[in-house]
Amino acid sequence: MKRHALSAAILCGTTSLSATAALADLNLYCSAQEEWCQIMEKSFEEATGIDVAMTRKSSGETYAQVQAEASNPKGDVWWGGTGDPHLQAAEEDLTEPYVSPMRDQLHPWAIAQAESAGDKTIGIYSGALGFGYNSEMLEKAGLPAPACWEDLTKPEYKGMVQMANPNSSGTAYTTLASMVQMFGEDGGFDYMKRLHANINQYTKSGSAPIKAAGQGETLIGIVFMHDAVATTVAGFPVVTVAPCEGTGYEIGSMSIIKGARNMDEAKAFYDWALTKEAQDLALQVNAFQVMSNVNAAKSDKAPDLATLKLIDYDFKKYGSSDERKRLLSKWDTEVSTLPQ
Repeated sequence: MKRHALSAAILCGTTSLSATAALADLNLYCSAQEEWCQIMEKSFEEATGIDVAMTRKSSGETYAQVQAEASNPKGDVWWGGTGDPHLQAAEEDLTEPYVSPMRDQLHPWAIAQAESAGDKTIGIYSGALGFGYNSEMLEKAGLPAPACWEDLTKPEYKGMVQMANPNSSGTAYTTLASMVQMFGEDGGFDYMKRLHANINQYTKSGSAPIKAAGQGETLIGIVFMHDAVATTVAGFPVVTVAPCEGTGYEIGSMSIIKGARNMDEAKAFYDWALTKEAQDLALQVNAFQVMSNVNAAKSDKAPDLATLKLIDYDFKKYGSSDERKRLLSKWDTEVSTLPQ
């Protein structure tokens, strides 16, 4: 009864829930950008009176934490981050099936994500992979503007490209999986090896490379295009590139952790996070993903996925536990150990 009353109040837009204000805290694991995590935490607290303890980590790190805590779960909801580790967590029975009453307001791709995982996760946003470069640095160096994935392997960009480590970052794992799908496994790993020769650093966070590019610490950062756009909007001289060969994309996801100590509150957050009101918060923190609620606000600065050359990304295969582990092990052995 408590769960249904709470969910109903949220869906009706109630902002004062005195009867539930004294409920136990909600432990939120967040894998989106820090500012977005913070506004989600604060806004849910304001909407419900439920205190939220939020931890922000990359999707790969959060998946590892959920896995490590399986026998004694400490988190309740995992919100944000690329869908592949969410799908892996679902496959390993680390997350809880749940069908939200908000489901009829979502885009088909968000629902397809849920159906592929037995309703143990759901799509909350989508975004295409690409890269960005610092236009001022490029001009000073007298270099041509990169337009394709292949350009990033050219010798003139040696030591000027940055991406995250696919073991910790969902963005970087999406990059690895995209190259394998675009070029075949042999061709994809050949590409990653040639790219490795130009990498100056593998970061922990997926968005860190474009922040470094914006600040002039690297010329090129491989990221989701919406993160590059956000860096430009923040005032940095970053140009966003949709690679000419085509590119992969993500379906950012949300999951309830199996054995959550605060299950009622977890489901309440889940329902709230799928509302137009919650998803409209993205634009307040310059998060330019395509949101899963069909009524959510859109920005003309956001990449238009309909105009991009997107691959038919196989989320089921590349989100599977065995395939992810295999690709990461192969990358660790064959790519990361190479000299630069």
